[in-house]
Amino acid sequence: MDVSESASISSGIADRYATAVFDLAKEGKELDKLEANLDDLSAALASSPELTDLIHSPVYSRDAQSNAITAVAAKMGLTKTMQNVLALMASKRRLFVLPQMINRLRDQIAEEKGEVTADVVSAVKLTAAQSKELANTLKTKVGKDVKINATVDESLIGGLVVKVGSKMIDTSIRSKLNSLQNAMKEVG
Repeated sequence: MDVSESASISSGIADRYATAVFDLAKEGKELDKLEANLDDLSAALASSPELTDLIHSPVYSRDAQSNAITAVAAKMGLTKTMQNVLALMASKRRLFVLPQMINRLRDQIAEEKGEVTADVVSAVKLTAAQSKELANTLKTKVGKDVKINATVDESLIGGLVVKVGSKMIDTSIRSKLNSLQNAMKEVG
């Protein structure tokens, strides 16, 4: 089995769980709560190496994973549907697909709302006004509401890298310097 086959299997598992959770949340009119749960789970995974270790490490037994994720989900106040799915994933040793499931659920919720997500990397943190203006500008180009997923990468020096779907716009100073450096190599 090669790496791409393994990634494909993981993606399929994540898609099935995400579809089930999405359908249950939609049926129960809990999409807003689900979206908040996803934000909380993402933040917890990003800030807790222990939680990341728990979902990825085969060292933990099914019971240990199940007990831990159940306690974490209850403490976070996740919806009953999300708590049940996390417990089921732990019992089936499938918690390792949680980050992929979160991303897939976000995509499904955005599609349901008629939104598209733009991944924006900037050299400095965008202000609320800048994010709003960028979202409005992208909305006129894309024709849908745009949700900004902003991250900071100081190595860009300045400017932005915006990715919406399969389109990417790189206006970073780092990119321009690289282009200039390549042009200078061609001259000399």
